[in-house]
Amino acid sequence: MLLIDCPYCGPRSEIEFRCGGESHVQRPGPHDAASDEQWADYLFYRHNPKGEHRERWLHMAGCGQWFNVARDTVTHKITAIYRMGETIDAGAGS
Repeated sequence: MLLIDCPYCGPRSEIEFRCGGESHVQRPGPHDAASDEQWADYLFYRHNPKGEHRERWLHMAGCGQWFNVARDTVTHKITAIYRMGETIDAGAGS
């Protein structure tokens, strides 16, 4: 079980959270200029790396806020947690 340090509420058990998938996915646009291939990439394709990865998490049983987590998909070690709109250094996450 992971102990996730919510940037709004502090450390909580993993069961209070839901993973929302890969973070920092950019919507193509403007919408009338994006190709079908660009929309398909945006809607259906995500990276699934072995190693460090950036993910969105939702604190469902707490504050209800979304935030980002840099987590190793092999060891589940969390290397960074940061609020939406913030960034972390290039050495953390993919």
